[in-house]
Amino acid sequence: MLAIQDIFYIIIRYTNNAYIVNIPSTKEVVPSGDASGFVSSFSLVDSHTVTTQSFMEETMKRVSLLLSLLILGSLLLSACGTAASANTIKVGVIAELTGDIPAVGASCKNAAEMAVKEVNDAGGLDVGGKKYTIELFIEDNAGKADQSASAAQKLITQQNVVAIIGPNASRYAIPAAEVAESSKVPLITPWSTNPKTTLDAKTGLPKRYVFRACFIDPFQGRVVAKFALEQLKTTKAAVLYDVASDYNKGIAEFFKQTYEENGGTVVAFETYTTGDKDFSAQLTKIKDAAPEVIFLPNYYSEVPLQIQQAHRLGIEVPFLGSDSWGSAELIKLCGTECEGYYFSTHYAPDAATPVATKFIASYKATYGQTPDDVAALTYDAFGLLWTALKNGGKTDRESIRNALATIPNYEGVTGTMKFQEGSGDPIKSAVILQIKNGAFVWYANANP
Repeated sequence: MLAIQDIFYIIIRYTNNAYIVNIPSTKEVVPSGDASGFVSSFSLVDSHTVTTQSFMEETMKRVSLLLSLLILGSLLLSACGTAASANTIKVGVIAELTGDIPAVGASCKNAAEMAVKEVNDAGGLDVGGKKYTIELFIEDNAGKADQSASAAQKLITQQNVVAIIGPNASRYAIPAAEVAESSKVPLITPWSTNPKTTLDAKTGLPKRYVFRACFIDPFQGRVVAKFALEQLKTTKAAVLYDVASDYNKGIAEFFKQTYEENGGTVVAFETYTTGDKDFSAQLTKIKDAAPEVIFLPNYYSEVPLQIQQAHRLGIEVPFLGSDSWGSAELIKLCGTECEGYYFSTHYAPDAATPVATKFIASYKATYGQTPDDVAALTYDAFGLLWTALKNGGKTDRESIRNALATIPNYEGVTGTMKFQEGSGDPIKSAVILQIKNGAFVWYANANP
C-alpha cells in the first residue's frame, strides 16, 4: 500500500508535469474569426500541437486521474484519523464560563477536567475489555440560551462527542437538552433542577436521552417549604423571584404550593426580571405584608443585593434560599449580611461521606479551594457517564443512553442515586446548610 507521503509526491509531480497552456494575446487571434489561428497559437510544454478536441480529452483524463488521487489521499488520511481515534472517547461540556454566573461555569470546568485527568492518568477507561483515553471538549455558552443550543450542536456535529455534560442553569440546559434529544445524544446536566429539562415540551413525557445528576425543583420546593413550617415554625412567608428564569419561577411556585397546602400563607409573591438591580418596590410590598420568613430562590450573584436592600428597609426576618446560593461567591458578595440564613442544596462538605471526602481532598489539592455543589454534581455526572460506559461495554451513543437509564444505584459525591423508571430524574436526598461564621455548615438532611 502507498504511504500518504507517496501519494502527495505523485500528486505534486503529476501537477508539475501537466500541460501548460499559453493563452495568446488578442493580437494573435485571426480577426476573420477563423478558429485555426486561435488553436494553432496554443503552445504546449512538450512541443506538441493538438486540436481542440484532443486537448480537451487529454485535459479531462488528467483532471479525472488527479481527482482520483486526491480522493484516495483523503480516504487514507481519514482511515489514519480513525485509527488514531479508535482508542479515544470524545466527551463534551457546556458551561457558563462567562455571562451572569461565571463561578458556576468555573466549578463545572474544574470538576470536568479533574474527572477526565483522573481517568487518563490511570491508563484510560475500561470499556468492553479495552482501554480508552478520554478527550474533553469544553464550550462556553456565555450565559445565553441560544449559545447553549449552538454549543450542543457544535459538539455533536463537529466534535462528534458521544455524550454531553451540562449546561448547569435550567434556562441554558433546557435548549441544549432539546438539541441533544433530537440528535439522540446522551446529555447529563449536573445542576439543572427544573422539570422541563428532562421533559418533552410537546408531549410532556420524559426525554429519552436527557438525564441529570441533581434532584428536581418539586422536591426542593417541598424541602424548603417544610423547613420553613416545621423547623422555623413560621405561618406567613413571602417570595421574591426572577420571573424570566425557568429555575427561579419553577421553584418559587413549588414552594408556594407546598407551604399553603401544609397550612401556611404566602402573603407576598413578588417578581423581578433578570438584570434588575433595584428591588426596593418589591421589598417594600413584602415588608408591608409582614412575613415571618422570606424565600429567595435566586442566583448567588443577585441574592446579596436583595438582602442588603431588605436590611436597609428594616426587614429583619430570616431569609431562605435554594441550591443557587451554593457558590462561595455568595459569602464574598454578601459579607456578614447573610449570616445565619439557610438554603437547600445537594451535599455538605463538612458532613461528607467517604466518597465525598476523597473528592474534596483531591479538588482542594488541585484548585486550592473547597468544591461547591456544582463541582460535586459535575463530578457525579462524569461518574454516571463512566459507569454507563463500563456497564454497557460499548462507546456508541445509543448504548451509553441505555446503560445510563439502567444504572441500579450510583454512590456519588452528592449521595446515592438511581434514575426513576422511564425518566432521567434521579431519586436522591437534599441537605439544608446554614451560613455560619462565613462558611456553609450542615444543618439537616432531607430525604425523598
